[in-house]
Amino acid sequence: MAGSKPSERLRELGITLPTVSAPAGAYIPARRSGSLVFTSGQLPFVDGTLVATGKVGAEVSAEDAYGHARICVLNALAAVDALVGLDSVVGIVKVVGFVASAPGFGGQPVVVNGASELLGEVFGEAGQHARSAVGVAELPLNTPVEVEIIVEVG
Repeated sequence: MAGSKPSERLRELGITLPTVSAPAGAYIPARRSGSLVFTSGQLPFVDGTLVATGKVGAEVSAEDAYGHARICVLNALAAVDALVGLDSVVGIVKVVGFVASAPGFGGQPVVVNGASELLGEVFGEAGQHARSAVGVAELPLNTPVEVEIIVEVG
């Protein structure tokens, strides 16, 4: 893996980045400021369809939500790729994951590991990042997970 580009790692992992979804409001999917790219919060959409709704710890299992977080981060990477090209990323700076949580559910870090671990698979050591995993009462469209990332580009 050493020296391989992120686009090559995705191919090795059998992963194709999705098409960037059109914004559902007055925002853009990603914005560059200097050497940083900030993505908008990404939901678990696959081919334009939200793959799950509900609260984690109730209608949605933590295991399923982990997979949804992986989908979210792939959507974030697609937004980065469309803006600057994925291979220009030199490191993942921060991941913020929001988890729509049922009362008493405290496994937000486990859910957001879905995003973090995929970034490690794709970027190796450059995928190590700061992170927040936040439990919330509601997310847009009743989705269980939302993920945003900040990346450094060269």
